[in-house]
Amino acid sequence: MSSAYLHISLTKQRLELRKQAGVCFSAPVSTALNGPGEVIGSGCTPRGKLRIRLKIGEGCPLHTVFVGRRPTGEIYTPALAARYPARDWILTRILWLDGLEPGKNRAGPVDTLRRFIYIHGCPAHTDFSHPSSHGCVRMRNTALLTLFEQVENGTLVWITDD
Repeated sequence: MSSAYLHISLTKQRLELRKQAGVCFSAPVSTALNGPGEVIGSGCTPRGKLRIRLKIGEGCPLHTVFVGRRPTGEIYTPALAARYPARDWILTRILWLDGLEPGKNRAGPVDTLRRFIYIHGCPAHTDFSHPSSHGCVRMRNTALLTLFEQVENGTLVWITDD
């Protein structure tokens, strides 16, 4: 496993990929509208030490639509969005997160993996000036493609309030 890790600041709504030399990638994100929290069903973004459990979507086209972590065969367009206005769009790639702190974000009613918390792409019109997700960490699709190539399964992720 590499010494690189991700830091996601809930306050700044920003993701940074950090290596020994410092920050090598940074991008705006949108986290949970309901704020920070770890409980299943809360719609909150979990905090603490996590890891990328699984990278999903390698080789899929930009704007690929995922449901249940599987590509649907659809490519996101405004017309598709108009047909399904209630969908929570998961696009392009998925970095599925797994908590590493038992009782905080792992196991029981706070299990991040069982909550299906991801870093994933979203529609271009997403507002990154404030939290708006259902618990996941949303990113611009092109930024996510860049990040996806620079991380691996097992990469550590710190999600903090600072």
